[in-house]
Amino acid sequence: MGKKANINHILIIRLSAMGDVAMLVPCVLALTEKYPLLNITILTRERFMPIFENIPRVSFFSAEVKTKHKGILGLYRLYKQLSALQIDAVADTHNVLRSSILKLFFKVRGILFVQVNKGRKEKKLLVQEKDKVFKPLKTTHQRYADVFKRLGFPITLLNDNVLVKVALPKRILPLVNESESLVAIAPFAAYKSKMYPLILMEEVIKKISQYSNVKILLLGGGKKEVEILDKIAEKLGDNVVNVSGRLSFEQELALISNLRVMLSMDSGNGHLAANYGIPVITLWGVTHPYAGFAPFGQSEENSLCADRSQYPLIPTSVYGNKFPAGYDKAMESISPDDVYQKVVSVLEKND
Repeated sequence: MGKKANINHILIIRLSAMGDVAMLVPCVLALTEKYPLLNITILTRERFMPIFENIPRVSFFSAEVKTKHKGILGLYRLYKQLSALQIDAVADTHNVLRSSILKLFFKVRGILFVQVNKGRKEKKLLVQEKDKVFKPLKTTHQRYADVFKRLGFPITLLNDNVLVKVALPKRILPLVNESESLVAIAPFAAYKSKMYPLILMEEVIKKISQYSNVKILLLGGGKKEVEILDKIAEKLGDNVVNVSGRLSFEQELALISNLRVMLSMDSGNGHLAANYGIPVITLWGVTHPYAGFAPFGQSEENSLCADRSQYPLIPTSVYGNKFPAGYDKAMESISPDDVYQKVVSVLEKND
């Protein structure tokens, strides 16, 4: 346990991926609320900084791991720059090779450096084919919170540890009516095994678009995804708008804060919405919420999972990159009508 009295400035490390970075938000909010005199600097990639922009008393440092902070010499340069900030302790919520090298440098100066326990052993038991131990593991949010506890700053994660709503960006106002119920759908994920088939997702989108006073906003990234979503929006009419590629990340976050519902895969957009207290419905293929990556503060009922009676080896991996033959179709066991009904139930519940 760290000596809290001697710690005035904590460095938090989380370099990637977007969803994992976003899952820090409830913890940082809890920290700033409970310890208002504590200085916090977050070391992450510059493009992720807007995720924390509306949290008071938080500073940032950009990790440029592909340029000046690349390799051991680059990490030493990064360490020297961070040392100038008078860091008293480090919360490494990433625990990868880069951060472990930084740990060596900080340890030389006697700086308390605590790394997250990723639970690799229990996750391995969860995803293995033989002798699978299928049970819910500690959430990633709680694993992050445990790091701060070991530094001497225990926090309690509450459902109201969420960001405040931001005004709708002016750029989106011509496309939506503020009286409409905004439903965002983010149909993409890092791996195909984590994506609901687009042909089925089109059915879902069409059904939701016909619900009273709803506007559907499609989210994605990258040229190919934008083109796919443009075609879907054009096909399904005025109630469906593709906003991907048309907003800055900051504007997209502001838009997300005004949603009534987010429908996403096991991916970053769900975490971004959950950080604003938005109801998030997630679709799970070969991954499973038991691994601890469900969006913050969401009901278990909002996780729609592939049918394990048909695909008993689920989860086949933590990240969705490994699965047996045929398991790439696991998502098809979730019916479009079930997804639609879940979205409607959330909309009606929050009327």
